[in-house]
Amino acid sequence: MILGVLAFWLFAQTTLNIASTMATDLGMEMSVMNIAVSITALFSGIHSVVSGGAADRIGRVKTVQAGFVFGIIGALLVGFAPSGPLGPVSLILGRIAQGLSAACIMPASLALVKAYWEGAGRQRAISLWSMGSWGGSGFAALFGGLVADNVGWRWIFFACAAVSVIGMLMVRGTPESRVSGGGAYKLDLKGIVTFMVAMVALQVLLTQGSAIGWLSPAALALVLITVAFGYLFFRAESDNPDAFVDFKLFRNRTYSGATLSNLLLNAVAGIIIVAMTLVQVGGDMSAQEAGLLTIGYAIAIVAFIRVGEKLLQRFGPRKPMIWGSLIVAATIVLLMPTNLLLDTYTILAFIAFTLFGVGLAFYATPSTDAALANLPDDQAGSGSGIYKMASSLGASFGVAISAAIFTALSAETGPVNWIEGVIPFVGRQDNLAVREAALFAFGANLLMVIAAIISIMVFVPKGNPRDDADPGSAASS
Repeated sequence: MILGVLAFWLFAQTTLNIASTMATDLGMEMSVMNIAVSITALFSGIHSVVSGGAADRIGRVKTVQAGFVFGIIGALLVGFAPSGPLGPVSLILGRIAQGLSAACIMPASLALVKAYWEGAGRQRAISLWSMGSWGGSGFAALFGGLVADNVGWRWIFFACAAVSVIGMLMVRGTPESRVSGGGAYKLDLKGIVTFMVAMVALQVLLTQGSAIGWLSPAALALVLITVAFGYLFFRAESDNPDAFVDFKLFRNRTYSGATLSNLLLNAVAGIIIVAMTLVQVGGDMSAQEAGLLTIGYAIAIVAFIRVGEKLLQRFGPRKPMIWGSLIVAATIVLLMPTNLLLDTYTILAFIAFTLFGVGLAFYATPSTDAALANLPDDQAGSGSGIYKMASSLGASFGVAISAAIFTALSAETGPVNWIEGVIPFVGRQDNLAVREAALFAFGANLLMVIAAIISIMVFVPKGNPRDDADPGSAASS
């Protein structure tokens, strides 16, 4: 299961660092490449709840195995994407398949963790699972840069396919887990379609808004589609016994706080694509050199995951979730001085990404355990799907928003005048637009972290709120 999680968070997420390399090799516009980067997390988020609910009925092990099949197909489509007109088609279809793979594996595997472990054993299993997800994302930029510069970016995805085959073989023979007496699974087609249309329209707006014009008829049409289908989705899911998003789960404040803050902290993944592009485009660093700046992030998140587990056991989820978020905020503050010389900035970036790993490690296990502990057993798959949907949609929209801000402002012909009067930019002056664009993009991510902290303080109660003794009460508490 951890190998399946790594297929998304380690291998698929390497595009955050190697996007410009892939775009150049395939002859694609960067705006199209931005869609390919974020669409995997988008489709993972959209379908996580669907596959989680299906897993509760048809079997969680079967759903994990289906995810491996999607992962193999997707990785091969990306790895064999040709240069020329068919390249974007193969790439985007492959990235969609990788998103569907993550949508199957992540909620179903979390539901299996809840089904087969309890108490401290489950917290330990979640820590190991989190090493695959948060830890995989920590190594993604470094891993992607090393492979892309020394072997070629395509081998990342060939290796991903091989890892998925190994994971699929290892899961064989695992005892099946499903809801007993839950009846046949009914596909909520209306809810799925309306949600998908709304999310895709929003994603296209965020990634292409600067290219088509934010106030153009096309952009306004996308806004209208997002609002209209979002409203239809809410109407379709309200009082629907077969809804793929069960709004009753959000009556539990702890689950709501864990899920909302999870969405917002995953959105901070946008700092990776901004920082990597900044030092490569603005500082002429290679993808490998840029990826090395994140090595502290990778090591820290793996090293401190179990610390987050111990903090959870001692203080409950609220405090370590807040502490982790505050450390992430410090990360962004350290990345914001883009006015400095490259040598100084790379030192700050290395320290910042190390803190990023520590912060996410403090947050990961407490947040995931708080969400799982407050799920009724018969909704472990769908509830885990909503939680992981928050992860994937947060990452998708966070990357899209950060990339949109960065791309739009870095395309300006000159610097922002009022910034020049407030913050002196030393060193090269031919890259001011890129450096200022990064500053604004980092600022947007800082606002997301502040919102995450507020959501934890508002929704997650003090102490160690758990409904393990009466899991069925979570939906009504």
